[in-house]
Amino acid sequence: MVDPTPLRPASLHEEVASRLRHMIFERQLAPGQWIDELALARDWQISRTPLREALKVLAAEGLVVPVPRQGSKVAEMSEDDADQLLPVMALLEGRCAYEAVRRASEADIRRLKQLHEQLERHAATHNVDGYYQANHEFHSTVQALAGNRWLDRATGDLRRFVRLLRGRQLNWPGRIEASINEHRVLLDAIVQRDAARAERVMHDHLMAQLAALKALRAHEQSQGLPHAG
Repeated sequence: MVDPTPLRPASLHEEVASRLRHMIFERQLAPGQWIDELALARDWQISRTPLREALKVLAAEGLVVPVPRQGSKVAEMSEDDADQLLPVMALLEGRCAYEAVRRASEADIRRLKQLHEQLERHAATHNVDGYYQANHEFHSTVQALAGNRWLDRATGDLRRFVRLLRGRQLNWPGRIEASINEHRVLLDAIVQRDAARAERVMHDHLMAQLAALKALRAHEQSQGLPHAG
């Protein structure tokens, strides 16, 4: 559903870019979907100029693909993209966990425990969307706690593309149960201030996501089912 909140004229294209980015991450605009500039301009009561400027920003980020004389469509993650991206994210997020453990205060660890409790609640009810959202916040918090601006930049840039997958692997039978167990081990490593162990667990957690995604795709292909991302 399109957000009806009026847009402010200041930095209008940045606001439009932020709104479009949210729609993409929430799959209100699906991978491969054409972006209807006329409809969005009408719904948001803006001209197409800031909308086109916003699309240029998202194209530079890799979230939309401009097609000459046709418009723009939402980027899609191919199987090769995911196979190449997630191992890199495993390395980066592993390092985030390592540095976060070394820098985190007791208050920071309490915050991670609170986020983990949210994950536990969503896992218990098998709430895939809620688990995905809480998981994103947990990983983003670990990234921030690392306090390394270069690591943060590299991880943040690539996390946008991981979000295009929107936790599809969580739909694989047993994946939420496995994921929450992995998070329990990770949290224990963080609480015990074992940076090296936290790094290994986080790395393996990301690689387990890739394995589940591959299993889900293989099942979809064997059943002749369509799959996205």
